[in-house]
Parts: sequence; C-alpha cells; structure tokens
Amino acid sequence: MSERDERQSGCEVVTLPNGLRAIRERACGEVMHPGAGPLVEAESVYVAPSRLAARLEEGGEALVLFDVGLGAATNAITAWQVSEAQGPGARRLEIVSFEHDLDALRLALAPENADSLGLTKSGANAHAAASALLEHGLHETPRTRWRLCLGDFRTWLATMPDGCADIVYWDLFSPRTAPALWTVSMFKALRRACREGATVHTYSASTSTRSGFLLGGFAVGVGERTGDRDETTIVATRPEDLARPLGAAWLGRLSRSSVPFPNDVPDEPGARAEALALVRACPQFRDIDGST
Repeated sequence: MSERDERQSGCEVVTLPNGLRAIRERACGEVMHPGAGPLVEAESVYVAPSRLAARLEEGGEALVLFDVGLGAATNAITAWQVSEAQGPGARRLEIVSFEHDLDALRLALAPENADSLGLTKSGANAHAAASALLEHGLHETPRTRWRLCLGDFRTWLATMPDGCADIVYWDLFSPRTAPALWTVSMFKALRRACREGATVHTYSASTSTRSGFLLGGFAVGVGERTGDRDETTIVATRPEDLARPLGAAWLGRLSRSSVPFPNDVPDEPGARAEALALVRACPQFRDIDGST
C-alpha cells in the first residue's frame, strides 16, 4: 500500500505500549486488539477458548464459524491456520466473515505490515488466503472454506438459516462506538442462528454486554484474562458448556450497576425491574447458593 493510499484509508497502523503493532480505526479512534496485540488476543480470547482444534478433531460434518468483525482478519486467519493443520479425518471448517469496511484488511496485507499482523507470506500462506478473500470474497482449500459477507451485519444475519453456527467470534467495535450491534434484539437474532451446543466468544466483559446475552437467550460465563483485560466473556447455548458461569456475585453487581442493560432496554424503573427479573430467571441462576 502506498503512502498516499494509507493516508486515504480509514485505518492506520499504530504501535502499542508493549511494542507490538495493531490497527486503529481513524473515525472512532478504537484500536483492534489493543491489549496484548492482535496475534496473542486472537489466540487467547477466541481460538483457544472456543476449543477449535478439539472440535475439528471430533470429525463429522463441517464446523461453521461466524467471524463477526473481520477487521484485519487476525481472528479468522488464526482459525484458518488451525484448520489447515488438521489431519484428513478432522471436520472441515467453514469460516463466514462479516465486515462492512475492508480498509483494515487492505492495510494488514501491505508488505510492510503483513508479518507483524499475522498475514505473513511464509508458512501456511496466510497472506494468499486473505488476499483471495479480499479479491474474490472466497478462499477454499480441501480443509477450509472461508467466505466474506460484506455489508450490514444485521441484514446478513437475517439471511442465515436457523441453527447454522457452531462458534461465533464476536469482535465488533465496542458498544460505545457501535451500540446498535450490542443490543438484546441483536443477541436474540444471533441466538436464532446458533446451533445447539454453540459458543460465542468476545473481549467485552461489561455488565450490559453480559446481561444482553442473557436476555438474548444465552448462558454467560467468565473468560480468561488477556493483556490489560481482567476478564473476557464466553457465551453458550447450554449452561453446562461453561466452565465458569456467572453466578450470585455477578447478579449482585448487575443490581447495583449504573449501566446494567443494553440501550434497547428502556431506561426507566419498570423496564429495568422487568429485565432484572428475566435475567434472574435464566436457567444458569436456578438454585444458586449465593457463594459464586
């Protein structure tokens, strides 16, 4: 990418305090993977917690991964590399990446940025896979099919069949920047598209994000610490699939929070009381003893 093209791009490459490089969206100022850096966060927040390798090794029909917020493709290409490393008996992986703006991917593919952002031309040729996705909207190998859905995510999600996604990487800009994508109605639409046994993984551990997923029909648990985040969030269609489900202590924080719910829950006492009652009635909170 030329200096002129980079200046005109909606994104720019920045250096994090730890010396790693990441991409910042100019308009909103948010940095993609700002804590431990793109490669570490892709592995620690998304790929490892989703048990991607183990689920592929189970064999059977294709595993469908929704990569919501393609960005510079770090999450998707890390998953792609896991799939490409599997043996012939493993499940095939289908990655469906959703994005409305490809500036970050173009910037990441530039020769001066590719190695530091995980799209190196060596090894399994991640650069070629991401380049094909950018140019054709599709890259396919015997092990992995990766396709791009370019445009409004809400519109695309409405076209997806019921119960089609096995894993979701929810890596959109924050609720502060993109509040319409972190609502109860959005999470209900996502729940419709998730197969039973699916899991969702996100960097956000905010109270409103977690309550939104609960009101959307999911069970919600605590994810591992990464970078400057003390916690992340793991969501599942079944409570028993969570190693650390939210419990009584979190319910207490919810009742005290100044921003307890997403912005499509009306900010008035009656609506908040109703939402709190619905959260308390979620299956994962039945019979809690107050000690979790």
